Amino acid sequence: MSTSTPVTVFAEPAPPAPEGTSARDRYLDLLRSLALVRVVVYHLFGWAWLTVLFPSMGVMFALAGSLMARSLKRPAWGVIRGRVRRLLPPVWLFAAVAVPLMLYAGWQPTRTGTWIVELLNYLVPVGAPLFPWHLGDKAGLVEDTWAVQAVGPLWYLRAYLWFVIVSPLLLRAFRRLPWVTLLAPLALTAVVGTGLVEIPGETGNAVTDFAMYGTCWVLGFAHHDGLLGRIPRRLVVSWASLVMAFGLWWASGHLGPDGWDLNDIPLAQATWSAGFVVILLRYAPEWRQLPGRLGTLDHLVTLSNNRAVTIYLWHNLLILSTVPLLDRLWDIPFVDAHLSGALETTYPVWMFVLVWPLIGLAVLATGWAEDLAARRRPRLWPNGRDRGSDRDSDRDRDRGSGTPVGSHRG
Repeated sequence: MSTSTPVTVFAEPAPPAPEGTSARDRYLDLLRSLALVRVVVYHLFGWAWLTVLFPSMGVMFALAGSLMARSLKRPAWGVIRGRVRRLLPPVWLFAAVAVPLMLYAGWQPTRTGTWIVELLNYLVPVGAPLFPWHLGDKAGLVEDTWAVQAVGPLWYLRAYLWFVIVSPLLLRAFRRLPWVTLLAPLALTAVVGTGLVEIPGETGNAVTDFAMYGTCWVLGFAHHDGLLGRIPRRLVVSWASLVMAFGLWWASGHLGPDGWDLNDIPLAQATWSAGFVVILLRYAPEWRQLPGRLGTLDHLVTLSNNRAVTIYLWHNLLILSTVPLLDRLWDIPFVDAHLSGALETTYPVWMFVLVWPLIGLAVLATGWAEDLAARRRPRLWPNGRDRGSDRDSDRDRDRGSGTPVGSHRG
């Protein structure tokens, strides 16, 4: 999933990138990588303030919306089909591991009357996948909510597919009535995300997710079409600041069980994310390569963008996997006798240290599914050192076959 820099609707095609540079917008690639890191940190430490510091989901939906607007210069059905094709094989590979693990742990999905339909969401995630809320023993290797944590992030794929499917109509509406289309999702969030109108079950969750991030998706349209670039910066920042201030004010009066976690406060999440995205996109530089010291991150940024879906799908399960691995340290007599207390107090830090090598192993073991889905030659570690592969990725990007990334209410 990637995007383009601001251009007018009728702009001429961009000139080829200079030799030795990437055709990608590295600023947006960097944002995507930061969002991924923030998602992992949030799910590991659970710090509510991270949702205010960097609303990763809003950023990712905006980037996806910008790329979708670019891709829809081609026939809509082909674009939608390409997006679905890019998404499904990595999901199938994840499901091929997660579902058998849950069955092995004692899950009995047939107890649900609609279990067949709900299991199909592991094949095409247009709805909520079926999973048990509690599985196993609280005193087991991992807590009994591990299935929820591992599979729950699939909500993002549902929201992403909904946006992809409606984007042809949504983009047409935006180009006819831009401000109405931008503000309509915020208005819908004010209705369904505040309890004014309650839609029960997963249908309500899906509608709320769609409304909550709808403005960010449409802001991606505005970024691509150059609408944000035509508005004076002072005016953009002023209005964005007011919207964000409203979001914080609303959050202060509707704190959830985790305090300032905006994921529990839909209207605050929608308004804060929208204002944050506006400022990020209005001040977006045009980077064909990362400047200065950021250049040292080039290979990591490239790798994370090429394996964004893989990192997203597996990171929660891998975070959970750090627990039984770290617990083996107590089997070492010296650690148990002398370092037990220090290890307990710094346990989350060691989880953070360990999860990144595990993510690297997941990239090696399963990342090739993203290449097969993109009809590319499979690569083990696509970090940009193979420039031929980079050019293949850029051509895939130009054909509009970008991939989504996100988090479980991240």
